[in-house]
Amino acid sequence: MPTPTRGPRLGGSPAHERLMLANLATSLFKHGRIKTTETKAKRLRPLAEQLITKAKRGDLHARRQALSVVRDKDVVYTLFDQIAPRFSNRQGGYTRIVKTGPRKGDAAPMAIIELVEELEVVATQTPRKAAARKAAKADSIAVLAGDEDETPSSSSSAPAASSSDDDSKDDEAKA
Repeated sequence: MPTPTRGPRLGGSPAHERLMLANLATSLFKHGRIKTTETKAKRLRPLAEQLITKAKRGDLHARRQALSVVRDKDVVYTLFDQIAPRFSNRQGGYTRIVKTGPRKGDAAPMAIIELVEELEVVATQTPRKAAARKAAKADSIAVLAGDEDETPSSSSSAPAASSSDDDSKDDEAKA
C-alpha cells in the first residue's frame, strides 16, 4: 500500500479508502480497464503497479501479499498467470490514465485507467512481415530480371500433360 496522504481521504476513513482501492484494483485486473474519477485513478495507479510487480516475482509470499489486498482468488490467478507475464520485460508503467469529460450528474472529472498492452507482441510480428516482403520483392525482381527458366518449364509441363490426356482419350475411342 502506498504511503497515506495527508488531508481528507476518498470519502471516509483510512480503512474505507483502503477497501475502495482494493475493490478498484480487483475491477481493474478483472476487466482490464475501468472508468472512475481522476482522483481515484491517481490513487489506484501506485497500488496496481505494486501488485503487478509482486505478480512478476511470482512466488508464494508475493501471491499471499496480493491476496491480502485483492480478496478474489480468481482475479489473483488472472493477475499472476495472465497479466504479469505480459509485462515481464517492462520495468514499470503498467497502467495508463486517460482523462475523459466531466460526469453528467455532478461534473466530477472522470478518467479511464487501463492496463498498458505490452508492445513486444507487435515487435515480433514486424520482422515476419519484413521477411515476407523481402521474399516477395526477390520473387518480383527475379521475374523482371528475365529468369524465365521457371516460367516456361511450368507452361511446357501443362501441354505435355494435356497431350497424354489426349492419347488416353484416343486409346478409349479405338477400343
